[in-house]
Amino acid sequence: MADAPRQGGISLEQRSIDYIPESERHGQPNTLFTLWFASNVQITAVATGALAVVLGLNLEWAIITILVGNLVGGLFMAYHSIQGPKMGVPQMIQSRAQFGMFGATLPVVVVLVMYLGFFVSSGILGGQAIGSLLHVSTPVGIVLADAVVLLITWVGYDLFHAYDRVVSALSFVIFLVLLIKLAGMMPAHAPKSSVTVGTVLLVISIFAAWQITWAPYVSDYSRYLPRATRSARTFWYTYLGSAVGACFIMIVGAVAAVVAESQVSSNAPDYLAGLFPQVKWLFLLVIVLGVFAANLENLYGAFLTAFTSLSPSGKLAPGLRGRVIATTVVAVVGTVIAIAASSNFLTNLSNFVLFLLYFLIPWTAINLTDYYLVRHGKYDIEGIFRIDGPYGRVNWTALAIYAVTVVVELPFMNSSFFEGPVAKALGGGDIAWIIGLVLAGGLYYASRRLTATEEAAPSAAGTQP
Repeated sequence: MADAPRQGGISLEQRSIDYIPESERHGQPNTLFTLWFASNVQITAVATGALAVVLGLNLEWAIITILVGNLVGGLFMAYHSIQGPKMGVPQMIQSRAQFGMFGATLPVVVVLVMYLGFFVSSGILGGQAIGSLLHVSTPVGIVLADAVVLLITWVGYDLFHAYDRVVSALSFVIFLVLLIKLAGMMPAHAPKSSVTVGTVLLVISIFAAWQITWAPYVSDYSRYLPRATRSARTFWYTYLGSAVGACFIMIVGAVAAVVAESQVSSNAPDYLAGLFPQVKWLFLLVIVLGVFAANLENLYGAFLTAFTSLSPSGKLAPGLRGRVIATTVVAVVGTVIAIAASSNFLTNLSNFVLFLLYFLIPWTAINLTDYYLVRHGKYDIEGIFRIDGPYGRVNWTALAIYAVTVVVELPFMNSSFFEGPVAKALGGGDIAWIIGLVLAGGLYYASRRLTATEEAAPSAAGTQP
């Protein structure tokens, strides 16, 4: 058994996708606030918030859509956080209880592609910022950015929380200063806008999707908390950090787009830092640190998710050795792709990753429905790691519900890849995420009620494999 980390200290993480025994649980849920605040209050979210104005909304409606999308979408994200202390295993491995040992490979592969895509896009943004900061080329900046992220990931869980406590405070200060500066630069006459029902629905879906994107990450960062941690504290610290943090930073992005849309769209880090030329280096440095906060989670999540598919028992290259090998491989691949990418590639990659969100919606609905409404948090943790355990190899019903939901979402989608007929009729409005959540959750719950095949309920704490 690995040594338990010192309370309040930073220990080298020894665990992989395996169960975290109570003897190794540590920490307080308040660190979830700073972790998710740091993950959201960063330059990618600035660009996302600017989209509301770029797509045609005025500032008032941009702020409304930012608040509605994040505060609603954040609910689903935060409910996943409660699963960490109660189950003691990473987020995606929990999918085996709904889809079966091998059936879970479908959502796992989708999430793995998403992680790699986000790692590449964040690496490019970090490389650009480092390039401006150190006066080196963007490829050199990408290598430096990804190398730092890789080193932090090698240390693991405790360092993530400690790092984000510092970065959350720094990011809040510089973006608050930027917001005040931008507010004083607002034009006397607001730029033209086209506020329509379709545009409002589309933009709300973008911001809700931002929060739902975090769902596969969430309990990875709460699974070391003691099982006795109150669920309400886990939920609220996660929700406030993620949803409120995103609202704050996206409003900065919307205001920036009203002031200087073209500059924000072309190179947001350089433009924003350039508002304070005497200390531009300081703003760029904090922006870089914020990119690291988000990207280390992409790398760490890719490692945990990959091992969910490759290691049914959780014993393939366990602990530190497995993390070092897996994260290094992903980092090298992601860095090579990022260096080879063009600016058009970054746009297309971002669009593709956002398109994957439609495939995350039925997963999150099924997972949450199973946890809260079907099993009420009671799982056989040991059985999750057994090929012929109580959850089976493939749950064809759950996979069918997943597939049907994606198909039903199609008419309601509006993305750069595809616009469905209902979305078109709504003037571009996208409500696919609402349809997907309700349909997948409802069908899964109904199927469980009809079959009434509850597995033998273990103690709520589960057992260590």
